[in-house]
Amino acid sequence: MHTITPEKPMEHLDDWDDFVASRYKEGKAEEEFRNYDAQANPGVAEFYRLNHANQTVDFVLAKEKEFLGLERGKKSIWEAADYLNTLVDDSDPDTDLTQIEHLLQTSEAIRKDGHPRWMVLTGLIHDLGKVLCLYGEPQWAVVGDTFPVGCAWSDEIVFRDYFAANSDSKVPEYQTEYGIYEPNCGLNKVHLSWGHDEYIYNVAKPYLPEPALYMLRYHSFYPAHKHGAYTHLMTAHDEEMFDWVRKFNPYDLYSKGAAKPNFQELKPYYDDLIAEYFPDKIAW
Repeated sequence: MHTITPEKPMEHLDDWDDFVASRYKEGKAEEEFRNYDAQANPGVAEFYRLNHANQTVDFVLAKEKEFLGLERGKKSIWEAADYLNTLVDDSDPDTDLTQIEHLLQTSEAIRKDGHPRWMVLTGLIHDLGKVLCLYGEPQWAVVGDTFPVGCAWSDEIVFRDYFAANSDSKVPEYQTEYGIYEPNCGLNKVHLSWGHDEYIYNVAKPYLPEPALYMLRYHSFYPAHKHGAYTHLMTAHDEEMFDWVRKFNPYDLYSKGAAKPNFQELKPYYDDLIAEYFPDKIAW
């Protein structure tokens, strides 16, 4: 039987994606969204216990300083995807797909529906920030629903009760509605919990159009784009851009059931698409 450890509470990283997809499956009643059973999902519950206890203001600022200088070397998009492939867990009985094939499922679903080329490319790269795990970061600092730090936690955050163990709960300023922020200051001035979204956003920032960057940066910000929380920190422009995040989200959640993509057949199309927006190698 799998033993939950602080470093690896879930058996494999995709457990989080599967949990989120089950939360938001079509036809589920709104009240069911918050019916999270720690007994039924012990690995995911332990993951969120660690995430909510450790994602503090000081932790997030330290990680931004550590990683957002993009000093981990230069790689092409395919090299980064190949690197991410080493994250595949052979113990996962539910899939024999590589990480690249998971990404291609997302991008191909977007392409099939006739969305812009930049959005197809966004689907391909949106999870490449998970290479943070290969830099030695624990799961809870790579995936998970994101949320602002430095202000009161919304009731819309999954497993909210676990914040009782977060040291920021003892800082009065951080427990007010606006905390360290100004009303409607804009999400660009808000520090979200650290993870793969913020990392891939910063990697891709020089190259992709703004709607794509919102998709990358906020696709795990479920309290906001699914439940409408934190509008008091958002500008009108943020809210407008979140229409793109919501457009992207179903492809992120529900593309896994699609047929296994043929990488060799698809590669020439994606080679051209990548070259349209990115140089040969980019900083990570």
